[in-house]
Amino acid sequence: MRTKMRIMGFKAEVIKPLNEEVATQLGSELLGEATVFVVAGGCLVLEYWRQKLQQRRQKREKRVAWDSIQDEVNHLALALEALETQMQAVAPLSALVELREQIEEVRAQLCNPDGDASDRDAPSAPQAEPTPEE
Repeated sequence: MRTKMRIMGFKAEVIKPLNEEVATQLGSELLGEATVFVVAGGCLVLEYWRQKLQQRRQKREKRVAWDSIQDEVNHLALALEALETQMQAVAPLSALVELREQIEEVRAQLCNPDGDASDRDAPSAPQAEPTPEE
């Protein structure tokens, strides 16, 4: 009560005792305010705890999503390496296909019964020279 009097600006040295009715009223007000303060503080603490829990959950979900994306990128990198290896193996095959096509063209030119002048000027395939028998 002295504190309340000082806050209100009164400087009374002697405080008269309160009657029972006023004391009960002040006590009930103090108890009500304390109850409201405790409930509000509890709500703040619970809300803070809930927000922290939600942040942790979101952080964990983002980490899981990030890890899955990294795994997918790693998987795609391995697949790309495998495809590059296959492409390197296929390149010589395409060269073989080109050579076969050229051979077929040469055969077609050699076996052509019409016989253009340009076909006659074409160089013939080298032939093995007979070896003299002794």
